Amino acid sequence: MAVISLVSSKGGVGKTTSGVVLAGEFAAAGRNVVLIDADPNRPLEAWSRLRPLSSQLRIMVDDSAETVIDTIEEARAGADFVIVDLEGTATDRIGFAVARSDLVLIPLQQSVLDANEAAKSVKLIRQMWKVANREIPYRAFYSRVPPAIRERTARDIERQFNDASIPTLPVSLIDRAAYRALFSIGGTIHELETSDVSGLESARENAREFAQSVINTLRGGVA
Repeated sequence: MAVISLVSSKGGVGKTTSGVVLAGEFAAAGRNVVLIDADPNRPLEAWSRLRPLSSQLRIMVDDSAETVIDTIEEARAGADFVIVDLEGTATDRIGFAVARSDLVLIPLQQSVLDANEAAKSVKLIRQMWKVANREIPYRAFYSRVPPAIRERTARDIERQFNDASIPTLPVSLIDRAAYRALFSIGGTIHELETSDVSGLESARENAREFAQSVINTLRGGVA
């Protein structure tokens, strides 16, 4: 029962998209997944209303720092994976969720501002090690990457974060029309049709690679 939290002190970096993509891949593999909407804007709740969710997917809404630990523990009891989509500001709720996580993912886009915010998230995670009395695995990764610079981005991740000893996923989440369509059509990319959006197979391939890198990290292998 793995808990994966998506953390960034900056909004608009792709936390919700990453969470939905991961959930879709896990559900397609037959796993039961709970998505916790811990963002005051309720993006996951809005997404879930667009199309009925599969039997493997469930949404829970959390309202505050006072309840997030209980929400995570309740979700953990009935799911193979719990994915927590947190708000894009620094709050106590983020710290509490991190302390209960088996893996923290830090999405960022290719900008100095995003890199600085990612560094703040890493600092928070390392501080929460003391609260949780354990090291909490985490990985940074680029999201919304233009397809044309995919390979260069992978090299940039390794170069930029190596000196800071910040571990990264080797797979970026590419900016695909299929991912954007999820929030206008609903469902997961496995429920989209080729008539709905272009580049669907490329998006599915990227999603599989992204999810596999997360699984590898959870297993303690090479991400």
